[in-house]
Amino acid sequence: MRSKQRGVTLIGWLFLLAPMVVVGYAAVRLLPVYLNYMKVVRALSLVASDAAGNNDPKSIRATIDKHFEIDMVDYPQSKDIKVTKAPGGGWDVEASYDDEAPLFANLSLHVTFDKVVHTGGGSGF
Repeated sequence: MRSKQRGVTLIGWLFLLAPMVVVGYAAVRLLPVYLNYMKVVRALSLVASDAAGNNDPKSIRATIDKHFEIDMVDYPQSKDIKVTKAPGGGWDVEASYDDEAPLFANLSLHVTFDKVVHTGGGSGF
């Protein structure tokens, strides 16, 4: 007969593993959202390098549209991207949007993204 208990019981393992399983499941659900964000960032970076000679928002927006179509970015759409005149010359292209990933039943994860790139005259961000 043992005088001391060694190891972890089954219920102890359940208490240890349950939070890890929930965090792992949340990571799996968030992966497509972050992969989409990485596509948006890549497209905006390519727009910044391609738009060096573009001086109007319409041509910048057309370039964004082209890159979104190539990378198969459905959300956000190119009309959701803000193109504004930068104070130091050139243009600021901003993708600021929210995305959600469903988790359990009526519980979902809400993620906010904000990326700004500078095109044209002057140095970038």
